[in-house]
Amino acid sequence: MTQRDIEIILMRQLASYLVVPIFVVDTKGTLLFYNEPAEALIGRQFDEAGEMQEADWTTVFKPRDEHDAPLPLDSQPLVIALRRQVPAYRRVRITGLDGVARSLEVVAFPLQGQGNRMLGAAAMFWETDHK
Repeated sequence: MTQRDIEIILMRQLASYLVVPIFVVDTKGTLLFYNEPAEALIGRQFDEAGEMQEADWTTVFKPRDEHDAPLPLDSQPLVIALRRQVPAYRRVRITGLDGVARSLEVVAFPLQGQGNRMLGAAAMFWETDHK
């Protein structure tokens, strides 16, 4: 197992206690963790899916905009938060690993540690009934 910054470990621990679905990625965009509430929307338990590289999680869920057009990488909130180091919000549609299409509201934000060290980013999301 790779050694992680304490802030990432603590973020993962915090996420595991919350009922809001949360993704956590490192500075390379590797999906390090998603919590149990996110599992229902993702369609697979994190223990089964495991860590995913950015190229995988940004495409495997087939992200689309609210008009069902493919969502470019640089328009995905978690990618914006990670690369530009600013918060981002967007309505998106995904297809979970269980094959179910879902509409989500996503809020993503950069994770910075002491001394302004960039650690990665996190996203919180909610399923909506917007089709």
